[in-house]
Amino acid sequence: MILNVSGRTDIIAFYSEWFMNRYKEGFVDVRNPFNPKMISRIYFDDVDAIMFCTKNPIPILKYLREIKKPILFHVTLTSYHKDIEPNVPSKGKIIEAVKELSNIVGVDNLSIRYDPLYISDKYNVEYHKKAFDKLCSLLEGYAKRIIISFIDDYKNVRKNEKKLNFREFTENDYKEIGISFSESAKKYGMTVQTCFEDRNLAEYGFTIGECVSHELAYILTGKKYPNWKARKEQKCNCVQMVDIGVYNTCNHMCKYCYANYDEKQVLSNMCEHDKNSSLLIGHINEDDIIKVREG
Repeated sequence: MILNVSGRTDIIAFYSEWFMNRYKEGFVDVRNPFNPKMISRIYFDDVDAIMFCTKNPIPILKYLREIKKPILFHVTLTSYHKDIEPNVPSKGKIIEAVKELSNIVGVDNLSIRYDPLYISDKYNVEYHKKAFDKLCSLLEGYAKRIIISFIDDYKNVRKNEKKLNFREFTENDYKEIGISFSESAKKYGMTVQTCFEDRNLAEYGFTIGECVSHELAYILTGKKYPNWKARKEQKCNCVQMVDIGVYNTCNHMCKYCYANYDEKQVLSNMCEHDKNSSLLIGHINEDDIIKVREG
C-alpha cells in the first residue's frame, strides 16, 4: 500500500505533528468521505511507501529521518501572490526548504508541481514564462522534474471566478508555454510534463509520464500496484494510492483549490482537529464501523 498524504488537504503544512503521532503509534484512521460512519484503519506495517504532497514542506523536515519507509515528495510551487494563495508562505522560504528536502530524500524522489496554471490579465503568458524560468534556475541541481496541470472547473474555481479572472487557453498560449517551459527546464537540467491533461504539450518538448509511475513504485518497494482506481475516468496511469486526508481542512485557502470549497467549513473542521486523535478531524464515535484496510 502507498499512502497519499494528501490530495485532500495539506497534512504536511498544517498537521505534521498529528501525522508523526500516528506514525509512531502505528496506525491511522480515515473516514470514508462518502460514507462517514465507515472508517478505514491503516497500519503502517502494511504501508510500503509514503507519497507526501504539500505547498509547504517546512513542518515535516525535522521529522523525516524518523520515517523508515520509502518517501516521495511532490511540492507545489506556483507564482501566484496573496490574492490567490492568501496563506501560503513566501516562495523564497519554500524554495530553501525544497533544497533541504532534496538533500534528505534524494533528487529522484522529489517532484515540483507548477499547478494549476491559469492565465489572466495579471498572470498572463509572459508572466508565467518568466516565473517558470526563475523557478527552474533557483532549483537547478535540487529537482529534476516539474509537473504542470491546467486549471479545472471545480466548485471553488467557479465561486472565485471573478477573483481569478481567468480566460480560456488559445492554441498560441499552449504553444508559447510549451516551447518556453521546455526550454527553461532543459536549460537547468530538468524535464517538464503535464498531469493527465488532454493537452500534454509533447509536441513542444514536454515528456510523457505519470506523476507516480509503476516503474518508480517498483524501484522503491519491489512491488507492483494497479492503476489508481479513483482516477480511472481521468485516464490516469499513476499507481493506486490510499489518501488519508479530509476535504475542507486546508488553511492555505487557495482560490483555485479542488479540495476546499467552503472556507467556513475549513475553519470549523480545523477547530475539531486533535493532534492525539487517530482521525485527522474529530474522534471515533461509538456507532462508527472500523475496518482494517489491507494492501
